[in-house]
Amino acid sequence: MNVKAISRNVGYALLVSALFMLLSVFVSVANGNDSALAALLISFVITFTVGIFPFIFVRRTSEMSLKDGYMIIVLSWLLSFLFGMLPYALWGGPFTVTNAWFESVSGFTTTGATILDDIESLPNSLLFWRSATHFIGGLGVVVFLLLIIPSSSPIRLRLTNMELSALSKDSYNVRANKIVIVFATVYLGLFAAAFLLYMAAGMSPFDAVNHAFSVCAAGGFSSKNLSIAAFDSRLIEGLTMIFMYMASIHFGLVYMAFATRTLKPLNNPILKFYTGCLVVFTLLLTLILKPGGYEASWGDALWHSAFQILCIGSSTGFAVVDNASWPLSAGVVTLFIGLIGGMAGSTAGGLKSDRVLMLIKTIGRQIRLALHPSEVSSIRIGKNTVREEDLMPQLLYVSLFTILLAISVFLSLLYGVNTHSAFAASVSTLTNVGPALEELGTMGSYNSVPDAAKILYSMNMFFGRIEIYPVLAVISMLFTRNKR
Repeated sequence: MNVKAISRNVGYALLVSALFMLLSVFVSVANGNDSALAALLISFVITFTVGIFPFIFVRRTSEMSLKDGYMIIVLSWLLSFLFGMLPYALWGGPFTVTNAWFESVSGFTTTGATILDDIESLPNSLLFWRSATHFIGGLGVVVFLLLIIPSSSPIRLRLTNMELSALSKDSYNVRANKIVIVFATVYLGLFAAAFLLYMAAGMSPFDAVNHAFSVCAAGGFSSKNLSIAAFDSRLIEGLTMIFMYMASIHFGLVYMAFATRTLKPLNNPILKFYTGCLVVFTLLLTLILKPGGYEASWGDALWHSAFQILCIGSSTGFAVVDNASWPLSAGVVTLFIGLIGGMAGSTAGGLKSDRVLMLIKTIGRQIRLALHPSEVSSIRIGKNTVREEDLMPQLLYVSLFTILLAISVFLSLLYGVNTHSAFAASVSTLTNVGPALEELGTMGSYNSVPDAAKILYSMNMFFGRIEIYPVLAVISMLFTRNKR
C-alpha cells in the first residue's frame, strides 16, 4: 500500500472536520464563550495537528492503487468519527466515551439517532458542531476531500469512481470528473435555499443554519427537544417536507432540471417509483391513524403521515409527532418505507429505490421465465436495459444487507434489547434513518440502550452509509496481508 497517498488524503478529510470545529469555536465566542469553548478549541488543535502532519512530513505522490483508494475511503470515515467525538467527550455531561462515539457516528453518517434526552441542555456551539457533522457527512467525507484535490489529479478521478456507486452515476450524462462538482453544487444550493427560507418562515438564524445542515444532509439532528414540532408552524413543516424530498432524489436530476430549465429530467422511472411509494405509504399510514383515533381529523392524519413518511423515506428523522404511541402496524409501514429509501445519488439512506426497483423487476422476470422457459427476457428501467454484470452487484448488496440485518437483530437480543426495538433499531441504523419505535422513536433517544448495542448500531450506521462493499474490501485486504 502507498502509505504516502493514504496519509495525505486522510489528512485532507481531517482538515475538513477541523475547519468546522473552528467555526464552532467562533459560535462559542459569539455566545459569550459558552461551556463548550475549551472542548472545541482543544479538539480543533488536535484534529488540525494530526490532519496537517502528513503535508509537512510526507512527500506528495500521484500514485494510488485500488487498495489504496479503499483504504483512504474507510480510514477517512473512521478517523472522522474518532476525532468528531472529541468535542462531546471533552465537554462531558451525558457523553461517556461510548455515547460520544455513537453521537459522532450518527452525525457523520447522517443517521440522526441520538443519546440525548435533553438536546437543549447543550451549549449552542456544541449544537452547531453536532449539526455540522451532518453537513460534512451528507455530502460525504471523501467528496469534501475530492473538492480539495485538483480536478486533473488521477487520484481524484479514481476516488470519484470508488466513492460514488454505479447507481449514482449511471444514465445522467455527466463526466466522471464533473460528478463531484454537480453533487456539491446541488447540495450547497439546497443548504442555502433551506437556510434563507427557514429564516423567512420565522426561525432564528442559529436554528435555521442547524436545521438547514440537517435537512440537506437528510440527517435529522435538531437544536430543539421537540424537533420541528417545537416551531408549531405548518409553513416550516411544509418547507421541511419539500427539502427532505429534494435531498432524497438524485442530485443529477435536480441539477439537470435547473440547468435545462425544464421538468423533463424528472420524467425518470426510478423517481416515479420512489414518489409512488411515498404516496402509497402516506395513504396507508393515514388509514391506520385516523380510524384508530390517533389523529383528531383526516387533515391532521394526512399531514402528519406525509411528514413522517417523508422523514423516514428520505432517512431524515425529524419529527412533528411522537410515534411511540402509534400502533405496531404504523411502525411496520414506516419501517418498510425506510428500507426502500430514497434514490441513489442523493443524501438519503435505505436500500435505495434503484435497487428495490431492480429487485422487483428481477422477481418479475424469474416468474415469467418459470411460466415461459424459452422466453428471452431482459430487465429494462425506462429506456435502458440493465446488463447482468450491473444487476448482480446490486442484488448481492440486498443479500448482504439482509444478512447484516439478521446478525444485528440477533446481537441486539443478546445484548438485552427487547424484540420490537431490536428489529426496529437494526433497520433504522442500517438504513441511516435514526428514529425507530417505542422508546427509540421520533421523540425518544438511544440513551437507555446498553453500550454494547450502541457500538453495534454505530457499526450498522457505518455499513449503511458507506454501502458495505468498501468495508468488506478493506477487511479482505487485511486478512490477505496477514496470511502472507
